Amino acid sequence: MSKIRLGVIGAGNIGTVHIRHIVEGRTPAIELTAIAERLPDKRAQAAGLCPSAAVFDEGAALVESDTCDAVLIATPHYQHPELSIAAFKAGKHVLCEKPAGVYAKQAREMNEEAAKHPRLAFGMMFNQRTNCVYRKMRELVHSGSLGGIKRVNWIITDWYRPQYYYDSGGWRATWDGEGGGVLLNQCPHNLDLLQWICGMPSRVRAFCHEGKWHDIEVEDDVTAYVEYENGATGVFVTSTADAPGTNRFEITLEGGKLVCEGGKLTLWRLEENERVYCKKAKDYFAPPPHSVEEIETDGQNPQHVGVMNAFAAHILRGEPLTAHGSEGINSLSISNAMHLSHWLDRMVELPADEDLFLQILSEKRART
Repeated sequence: MSKIRLGVIGAGNIGTVHIRHIVEGRTPAIELTAIAERLPDKRAQAAGLCPSAAVFDEGAALVESDTCDAVLIATPHYQHPELSIAAFKAGKHVLCEKPAGVYAKQAREMNEEAAKHPRLAFGMMFNQRTNCVYRKMRELVHSGSLGGIKRVNWIITDWYRPQYYYDSGGWRATWDGEGGGVLLNQCPHNLDLLQWICGMPSRVRAFCHEGKWHDIEVEDDVTAYVEYENGATGVFVTSTADAPGTNRFEITLEGGKLVCEGGKLTLWRLEENERVYCKKAKDYFAPPPHSVEEIETDGQNPQHVGVMNAFAAHILRGEPLTAHGSEGINSLSISNAMHLSHWLDRMVELPADEDLFLQILSEKRART
């Protein structure tokens, strides 16, 4: 096999992006052979982009067909685990859009099914992991050269969305259709990077303002405090209403401080580990001396195309995936814990109570 026959399930905004990347030749080892979309107008539009592809009005029908070797799932969130599980059972490789699902219990079932089919590839579309700046941050943190993490701060408020965006689809920004707001739609990437680079937090206390800035029923403004097992703390702030927004990711470690902002990575490198310096310094106020440098990267940031090409290379030659699908539950567990913390008005330990989360979510869905 020299090419992967791929079926794309869901031809909405992001699904169409993936389809265009394939038909434009940006994924040379992938051939688009099938498309599934429920909405007639979007289905017709997608079929027009690739007339040779088989077209279905249901993802389940595509999965059961012999038209493809793998599927890329780009449907509304609740369907991600359901369709992934069906694809594994049908012997197909799976590349799933973020988030892994709406609730961790659902994603856990997906992971359990994937584990039954070790010969099938399972990837998650965490395209921000291809960004050279985030890759370099992870490399520096995980190398241990800067010591342990002390504090993490990420203000990610450049997700601006006007009311028109939310009104563009009846499923958007509803508990029953989407399952959440900015945490589940925009921030799975950021929450994934947070745990990919810094590790999973152990506790979270969050304030999720539902419909604060828009006429929606889910959260559009979040401030969360997190704690880690080693004693490190962090703050995560996000919104779809700040204009202009900010994207500043800062990690303070024993040996310095990393700041990602404006597409650049800056390191304040201490001459001595702060924990060592603190115990022997004889000056009342002076911090440890430091240097400042802009960190060089390889400049590569292939995004969605990079994830798709890695997925194909994994199937064809066993090369590494950008993100294994089983990792999708991590960011989802964090967002679930943030929601649950807000709903219960208290600190929540991770992993959060998956049954309780699902119970409250189901109650919210029923009131929609």
